[in-house]
Formats: sequence, structure tokens, C-alpha cells
Amino acid sequence: TEAIGLYNLGQSCCLNSLLQVFLMNIHFTRILRRITVPPSPAQRRSNVPYQMLLLLEKMQSGKCKAVGPTELACCLSEHRVELFVQHDAAQLFLTLWNLLKKQMKKPELVKELRDLYTICIQEHVACQKCSFEVKSKSSMLTLPLPVLDANSHRLKTLEDCLQYFFHPEELTGQNMCFCQQCGRKTTFLQSMKLVHLPQTLTLHLKRFCFERSSRKLSHSLPFPQELDLRQILTESQCQADDSEKATWQYELFAVVAHSGSASWGHYCAYIRSLTDWKWYCFNDSEVCQVSWDDVKCTYGRSNLYWRETAYLLFYMKKHPQ
Repeated sequence: TEAIGLYNLGQSCCLNSLLQVFLMNIHFTRILRRITVPPSPAQRRSNVPYQMLLLLEKMQSGKCKAVGPTELACCLSEHRVELFVQHDAAQLFLTLWNLLKKQMKKPELVKELRDLYTICIQEHVACQKCSFEVKSKSSMLTLPLPVLDANSHRLKTLEDCLQYFFHPEELTGQNMCFCQQCGRKTTFLQSMKLVHLPQTLTLHLKRFCFERSSRKLSHSLPFPQELDLRQILTESQCQADDSEKATWQYELFAVVAHSGSASWGHYCAYIRSLTDWKWYCFNDSEVCQVSWDDVKCTYGRSNLYWRETAYLLFYMKKHPQ
């Protein structure tokens, strides 16, 4: 019932923040509690879902203010997750999720895990000279949202980032595609359409830029506590029926924030408890209750280069089917 911290094992703040986001999500822990326990000690040591379950039980024993994720970290190192190095939270989140999915033996649990986190997108490319077009569906764990537009202008709000991600892009010049019907390279229109959103929606704010030099984009980017995708995206940006869209109303559940530069820094997590509905800051072994104003400090400020900025946003459905 009490929020428990995780000791830093040496540059493990990124891992600690993501573990807190996973384990504070009761929809995820309901899946985790139903896993099959591996039969041998060696299999148990190398099984990520099982080690995550052991960590959850250690945290919920309530005997101390923080616990060490040592066994889980050793387990992850067996799966080529490096320890004692700087990690990118979006990449590590994908790595953890893939290991969980791979090692959950029950097909129904794998399906529930997919349903909990997976976003379904339809990519659409159409020749602008004839009627040739190609449609393909793909799954994503996060929506990677640019914080700058094509002209390097700052996008001002999270809603702007979402609209820009789904805005059609004309592929011209060097980006032209070969059209099977025209028999030559032509201008294409590329667009993304939203098909399905999961119970827990993860948004990745692409604040790190490596095009010319490594830098972090720290400008202010407000995000709301409540997010209604039906109000943000147009009809042409969606490929879903009304019953699917009716569930596209979300509440902010967690923020993984980064302070520092593009080459080094520190992560912490702000999470809203699903039991007492209060916000907490999980900064490795230190956990404290915070206000929404504290969470809003992660919007970013361009004049404070090292300041905390939101990097991953986790939203939870208000009215799941």
C-alpha cells in the first residue's frame, strides 16, 4: 500500500524509473501475478517476468523504504542488457517489454500484454500521378512524437505534436518512390492513420537530436492531465469505428523525466497511484508525494539547460471497453 523506492545500483536510474511505471500499473501486475513459475533455479534466475514478480513481492512486503533490484538487474545482464551505463528510456522500455513478451509462456498472457500496450497504425502511401496506393498495418509500443516540425520550429503543445505526427507528408525530390503503375519514380503522399489504441498509451517525446550535434531540446511543451484523441485528430487521420473511438479518452498516469544533456543525465518517474490517486515522485530510493504543479515542472524551460523535462508520457484509458 506504500510507495517503495529502488536503490541505484550504479547508473540504474533509467531502469528504476521504468520498473516503477510497470509495477505501479495494476493492469500490468494482474498479468504478472499469473505467470508460470519456471521449474529450475537456473531458469528462474534468467526469467525476466519471474524476477520482476519477485521484486514486486519484495516491494510489497513493506519492511523498508527502498529495495535493491539486484537479482532482476543480473537477470537482465544475461539477456545483454548492459549494467552501469547510460540508457535511453524509450529504448530500454522496448527492450524490457520484448523480454517480458518473449518469456511469458501462456499465450493468453502474451495477448493481454499486447492489448495493454500495443498501438495499431495503418500506413498509407499513394502516388500523386495515378491511382496506385499501398496500405499496411503495423504495431508500435510507443508513439515517437517530434517536438520540432520539418522547418525546425518548436511545436508548442502535446496536441500539436500528435497532430504533426499524423499529418500527411509529401515525398518529393530524393524521397520520391517508384510507382508500379506509372513505371517510374513519382511524388507520393505518405500518411499515418490511427486504428487502435491500448489501455495504457505511451508517448515518446523526441527531445534528443543527433542530426548535426548531440543536443537536448529543453523548450517548454505542456501536456494535459486528460487527453481525448477524438478532439485532436481529424476523421482522415483515423481508421477506426465509433465504438473504438469512444474509448480514446485518457488520463495521465506517469511521466518519466530526464535531467541533464543528450550525452548524460538522470531519470526519475512521476506516477499517479491507482489506489489513492495521489502523485508521487520516484527518484531511485527516494519517494515523496508531489502535487500536479510539481509534475508540470517537467514541461521544460529553454532557459534552464539541465532542467528536468518529460521524455515518456503514459496515459491510461478513462473508459476501457
